[in-house]
Amino acid sequence: QVQLVESGGGLVQAGGSLRLSCAASRSIFSIDVMGWYRQASGKQREFVARITRGGSINYADSVKGRFTISRDNAKNTIYLQMNSLKSEDTAVYYCNAVISVVAPSSWGQGTQVTVSS
Repeated sequence: QVQLVESGGGLVQAGGSLRLSCAASRSIFSIDVMGWYRQASGKQREFVARITRGGSINYADSVKGRFTISRDNAKNTIYLQMNSLKSEDTAVYYCNAVISVVAPSSWGQGTQVTVSS
């Protein structure tokens, strides 16, 4: 298992930027996939972006070209740089880690992002 702590959420105007951080309690080299999901009020949790141990990156179509996922191996931290934010990006953002395909994934506590129009 791994503990994940998110930070960086807040209130921002439409068109603005925020950077989310997710610090892991173990080396991210030991984690197969780390990623970000979000859940808007009254909606299901949805995939946002992920980065694999090997460095492969995927994004949801809704955030391509606006969001960038990255990692700092020395700090055991991944980031989500969010630019050109829209009101529809308002949600609680969760960090997720999949240590291996045979282990349950871990979730952070979530951080609220609110984009005002």
